[in-house]
Amino acid sequence: MQALELKKPMNLEEFNLLKAFVAGSIFFTVTGLVTGLVPNPVYVRMVPITVLDYVFLLTTSVLSAYYFGKEQCSVLDNRLAGLGGLTGFLAFGCPICNAVLLAFFSSSALLTYFDPLRPFLGVFSTILLAFLVYSDLK
Repeated sequence: MQALELKKPMNLEEFNLLKAFVAGSIFFTVTGLVTGLVPNPVYVRMVPITVLDYVFLLTTSVLSAYYFGKEQCSVLDNRLAGLGGLTGFLAFGCPICNAVLLAFFSSSALLTYFDPLRPFLGVFSTILLAFLVYSDLK
């Protein structure tokens, strides 16, 4: 039987800092504007903004930026990063302003059942994206 090859830690040649910064900035700006966390005249958020919303926006943006800066990613890493970004977006987004969620559930159901789960989604997103970064660095 062959021994399992250990994954080499990433070196600076495999990381594009400019690409990571631009992608993280775009992610922060676009998702912040769409969710109303970045003030804009087009969108008004219907639920109050909490400190956790900003924490999850920032952590999701920073961890996603690291992921975007990597030059090579496996298919599994791509899927996990997508899941982390999506759950992060659901964590800091307005639950009753999301048209996709409203198509399936009523606004009262979203405020009653989904809104209390948003902090857990944010923690899950942060842990998932942090795990991808950690597994890449070790």
